[in-house]
Amino acid sequence: MAGRADPGPHHPTPDGDRWAAQLLDHLRPGARDPRRVVTWLAQAVQASVCLRAADGTLLAGTRIPLDAGLVADVTTGRISAAAVQDGDRHLRWVAARAPDPRPAAAGLLAVARATPFDRRAAETVTHAAGVVELLLRERELTTAGRRLRRAAADLRLAILQLLMVEDTVSARRVAAGLWPGLLDTDGACVYIVEGHPAERDGLADDCVDVTHGQALVVRCPAMDGHVIVLSPSPATGEALRTLVDGRPGTFLGGSVRQSLAQTATAYGQAVSALAVAHFRPDQAAVYAERTHPARLMDPAALRAWSSAVLRPLDDLPHHTRAELLATTRLGLEFTAVSAAKVLGVSRNTVRARMDRVETLLGADFSDLTVRAVAHLALNTEAARTEDLAGTARQSAPVRLGDLLAGPALRAWAQDLLDRLVRDGRDLRGTLRAWIAAGGNAERAAQDLGVHAQTVREHVRGAEPVLERQLLASGTDLYEVVLAHLVLGDLTAPVLLRANQGQPDSPVHR
Repeated sequence: MAGRADPGPHHPTPDGDRWAAQLLDHLRPGARDPRRVVTWLAQAVQASVCLRAADGTLLAGTRIPLDAGLVADVTTGRISAAAVQDGDRHLRWVAARAPDPRPAAAGLLAVARATPFDRRAAETVTHAAGVVELLLRERELTTAGRRLRRAAADLRLAILQLLMVEDTVSARRVAAGLWPGLLDTDGACVYIVEGHPAERDGLADDCVDVTHGQALVVRCPAMDGHVIVLSPSPATGEALRTLVDGRPGTFLGGSVRQSLAQTATAYGQAVSALAVAHFRPDQAAVYAERTHPARLMDPAALRAWSSAVLRPLDDLPHHTRAELLATTRLGLEFTAVSAAKVLGVSRNTVRARMDRVETLLGADFSDLTVRAVAHLALNTEAARTEDLAGTARQSAPVRLGDLLAGPALRAWAQDLLDRLVRDGRDLRGTLRAWIAAGGNAERAAQDLGVHAQTVREHVRGAEPVLERQLLASGTDLYEVVLAHLVLGDLTAPVLLRANQGQPDSPVHR
């Protein structure tokens, strides 16, 4: 094998000077592919061409036997190019440099042909190597950018998951590095923008653009078409409304402002509002907290009642108690699978935590009335401030019936369920039977003497009338259940066994 310092005698290429224009054509958007350059180069200089990575992986072309020593010299940066004759083969090797100051090459372009390289053939190889280098750099930068975006998306999801379990301290620490000041706030709103799953990435990018970096934008891990936006800025809601306005198949649901520790509550409110948005001409809705039944109950009595209900969990370590409460709140709001995706744990973990709470409370979460009452207690606990905690626990025992007896609450329940009477079908009777059957259409149909499909159609028909989502567990359904309890259409549930050590304590909490 003999090295060659200069190219061989001049033999014009068939295409003359057209090779330069053809080579530059490979830098056009849509044509940027190192493999196409290698194919073109093989035809242009009538040679075998091999593009390999620094580790020897074949990236394009045909594998060519190469001298390991010279390959090492070129790829490590000791030399940038080499021209050799190996028997009846004439070879040229050119390094494609990495997109940083490292001396090592990102790749190696090797060209072998039976005739010596003339000046134009040598120039073609050299310039082709430069184009390949640019394309490899672009590919590496694109890959790095994709990894960075994926890492940023994972961080945003991690922050949301920390907020969901009320770990605001850790959430602020994680957010401080990339989004300084974003969570330096006492409260924020949660929005859900819903679109077609195939268009979600673009929708998420649009959400980032219209919020100008003043929001935490997360692709929902549970619902493929949802983008979650958490923002302390009052302008975010209007910006997102502008985004969905006139955009077919896109909807917006927003919460009222909540403390960061109540992000899970705000998320549930946004889901509820999103269901209403589907029935609105402007495709957007904000949760109407003024009609929330808890707001119509005596605050002190509600806090005292919820503290008594959840007292069996008080002996647990603080972190364990908070984890169980947060998981159960989400598990009651959504399915175990969805809650697991939101929290970043397995569904078995969610079910195990909920089973433990169920056991501690002596509750049966298969009963919709029990779920509704437990949901009320858990959300009250989440909203209860520390300075009121002691007062709530020292208050006199409060029964569930006492909470549901207020005139304002009764008026709210009557107004809500009376909407169903305006429909010619017996929506109210069907809905009551369906709730009593634990949301099981077949069991409700047997009780009513109708077909199960009729039950499902009536429940679906009640959704736009009540402006609430009923077929999916969550705040909407539990409010309707509470309305039935307030009016006595359903029996108040036995949520807890009597407290240990308090034989005279009431069972109905």
